[in-house]
Amino acid sequence: QVQLVESGGGLVQAGGSLRLSCAASGRTLSAYGMGWFRQAPGKERDIVAAISRSGANTYYEPSVKDRFTISRDSAKNTVYLQLNSLKPEDTATYYCAASRTLYTIDVPTAGNQYPYWGQGTQVTVSS
Repeated sequence: QVQLVESGGGLVQAGGSLRLSCAASGRTLSAYGMGWFRQAPGKERDIVAAISRSGANTYYEPSVKDRFTISRDSAKNTVYLQLNSLKPEDTATYYCAASRTLYTIDVPTAGNQYPYWGQGTQVTVSS
């Protein structure tokens, strides 16, 4: 079973940047499609971005496309989410999640496809 730990959240002004990291232990992340989700107070947890096992395919929620970038580093067993041009509406707790996908090109986008979750990291964007 894989364990996931997020880091890199914090308080940033609108227009600023952060890089979130999701470090894995227990299993190699190369066996998993990976996703980043976020949940704001009083709202549901929604997908932000996802990446296939191979890293060749990605998905972005439309509101973050061209601002956020998901990537993975097999050597470090870590997945990243680069957040640029942050907006106050990006304020949320960000979670990474892992999914055992059948094919290396699969990009899971539904929360129920992810059985493994980290504890979350808070991102707060001030206006």
